[in-house]
Amino acid sequence: MPIIEPFPLIELSGSPRQRGLVYGEAAKGRIRRSIDLYKGQIEAAGAGLPQLADLAGDFISRIREWSPDMITEMEAVAEGADVTFIEIVLVNARTELVQLARRRAAAAMLQPDGCTGVVAMPEKTDTGELLHGQTWDWLAECAETSVVLKIRRQDGPDILTFTEAGGLSRNGFNSAGIAVTANYLESDRDYRTPGIPLTLIRRKALEQRHLADAFRVVATTPKSTSNNMIVSSAHGFAVNFECAPDEAFTILPQDGLIVHANHWQSPVALAKLKEMGIRNMPDSLYRDFMVRRHLRNVGNAIGMDDIRQALSDRFGAPYSVCRPPIPGIAGNLSATVAMVLFRPAAGLMEVTPLPAINSEASVYALDMDMSVSAGIKPSVAACA
Repeated sequence: MPIIEPFPLIELSGSPRQRGLVYGEAAKGRIRRSIDLYKGQIEAAGAGLPQLADLAGDFISRIREWSPDMITEMEAVAEGADVTFIEIVLVNARTELVQLARRRAAAAMLQPDGCTGVVAMPEKTDTGELLHGQTWDWLAECAETSVVLKIRRQDGPDILTFTEAGGLSRNGFNSAGIAVTANYLESDRDYRTPGIPLTLIRRKALEQRHLADAFRVVATTPKSTSNNMIVSSAHGFAVNFECAPDEAFTILPQDGLIVHANHWQSPVALAKLKEMGIRNMPDSLYRDFMVRRHLRNVGNAIGMDDIRQALSDRFGAPYSVCRPPIPGIAGNLSATVAMVLFRPAAGLMEVTPLPAINSEASVYALDMDMSVSAGIKPSVAACA
């Protein structure tokens, strides 16, 4: 059973290289555990470091052209952690690289990231602020290999992000009030051509000052595989993007809510591609329903406690919205690794590790630079 402890907060500033060096040194132990976790998955598919370098080559060249600063930052993370650059690329592109290795070897697919995301619009909340959050279902070991980064940037908004150690982002929000979460999707268009790794697309969205630019990044950046990304603004708007590798399908809030699990919902998407994820995650069909029903029953006074309770739903346990550690498809323990809740207008992120067996949350704060009130205090002690 993984050790349950708060995710460490790492504060970064300066140039991409300066940030990467500090990050690598500060998170060295967790970064190495992240690498070992995914190298083990690569090796289980019959591939080693030479094959990994071959698989990663197309991604590296595409990232270098798309965002050279991210290459610089990842190289510096590797230097600071005393690991190889390819190993840091593995952490940042682990969805794509592990699945490609398994497809080449015709190996059993790894248990996918089964997440449930939610946004409550300001007109639905008790404080009149947008609330955004998700559960992250993945390998239980990641409770010991994840971190929270507070990134003070010279060339754009500051960022607060929860991520696997060595990764540049997973989900989070920035000081302009833009927030991003993501959910696994699968379609018949996946892995036909290389694209930009999903985690780096989310990081790029969080680097934007304007919501329209974040939308453009998520909707138009070429991807290798499908993914669902919810992008919101603390100013009071949100869009759900169901992304195929080469096309995005939008879903707007319905009755003031966005709730999404791991199956395609857009009628346009379902008319154009084949849903492939339900074979691995049939529980998706009731997870988003249960969360949506809980929040609709609250009415127009949804608070953080209501989001928390909705994302703690146990219907269908152990394959529930909030799931305890259970054996996964590939032999690893699968669990809700973290519940991550945002109050972007207040600059607050609440993260609970392994919430099915632990109720202790930590709150992380970011100074905001936007014309939205942020005067509401967190309900649990904030991390320094």
